[in-house]
Amino acid sequence: MSHKSTDLVHHPYVPPAGFLAPQPGVFKASTVIFANVAALRARDWRYKDGYTYGLHGTPTTFQLEERIATLEGGRHCVLVPSGLAAIANVDMALLAAGDEVLIPDNAYGPNKALAEGELKRWGISHQLYDAMNPDDLRARIGPKTRLVWLEAPGSVTMEFPPLARLAAVARERGVTTALDNTWGAGLAFDGFASGADVVVQALTKYPSGGGDVLMGSVVTRDDALHLKLKLAHMRLGFGVGANDAETVLRSLPSIELRYRAHDRAARALAGWLRQRPEIAHLLHPAFEGSPGHANWKALCTGGDAGGEGLAAGLFSVVFDERYASAQVDAFCDALRLFRLGYSWGGPVSLVVPYDIATMRDARLATWPNKGVLVRFSVGLEAVEDLRADLEQALGALSGAR
Repeated sequence: MSHKSTDLVHHPYVPPAGFLAPQPGVFKASTVIFANVAALRARDWRYKDGYTYGLHGTPTTFQLEERIATLEGGRHCVLVPSGLAAIANVDMALLAAGDEVLIPDNAYGPNKALAEGELKRWGISHQLYDAMNPDDLRARIGPKTRLVWLEAPGSVTMEFPPLARLAAVARERGVTTALDNTWGAGLAFDGFASGADVVVQALTKYPSGGGDVLMGSVVTRDDALHLKLKLAHMRLGFGVGANDAETVLRSLPSIELRYRAHDRAARALAGWLRQRPEIAHLLHPAFEGSPGHANWKALCTGGDAGGEGLAAGLFSVVFDERYASAQVDAFCDALRLFRLGYSWGGPVSLVVPYDIATMRDARLATWPNKGVLVRFSVGLEAVEDLRADLEQALGALSGAR
């Protein structure tokens, strides 16, 4: 007679198949059990026709991968622990010592920091290019260039580049392109139709929607390219927790509703701030006069003059240069509903002041370079309450010196 501890570990009961519910089940596993040795030896971790080890996928992560691939218009997806990990996965899968990667000067800062740090130490060089100028990219592509990063819009300064033209330049030279599509979230425009070979996203933002998950995705359409990314993914040991995958799966059905709500609120507040005398420049791709507005309009509205398109819930403003940094800091501190914090895409509105001069190559500057820049991420609060919060905080500008 066996002991109860053994009975509990090897209990024979198996629930009946056929259970269906609105949300997928959550499978937590490191070890995966095989029926026999033949099955163990025959299973191939590279494909989704079975399970080998928790790090290589479970029913929960496979479902999320397939749904993110659908969201982005791709065929294959791998999940990684963060948006930055997605960038690292691409770099380490496609670059080797002696290669070069080109990165937009206005790209997400940690993308550039990775190139300046680890990639440089591994013998991989990089150049920054002006994302608003395809000719600048063309001039910088050389015989060692193996990867070109794209991003739309630019991080913090929100310039919207001519994506298709940049991708075409890379394609002419036989260079792979990878697009950071976190802002677009697979909704504002089709990254693959714009010419990208790989599309990454920080699922931390709109797909999660709660400000409580760190995760990233790497999506491709090409089988051979996906296998390169998958092999690097395995060797790096990238994996995501089942409960985090569950959270994103639960949020995905509402992503378009939330994205549109963020967008509408952001446009309302951006339009109001643009009229304020304290604001010198509005940086929001959907507004005429913002850098790259015509590019956004062509891509995100399909060229429809009356189309509203999609533009996320993110924008920046540049304060009139008569306001010193300390005064702008006082404005940010005075906000009550907008909270100070990085990231975006969640229910809480956020604000961060930036010293852009320290973040950009002045030779490639396309942003208004006088005045302090502040970025807003608009959450899901009532627009009227957020506008009142902005108005009361603007009163702190004159009081601080």
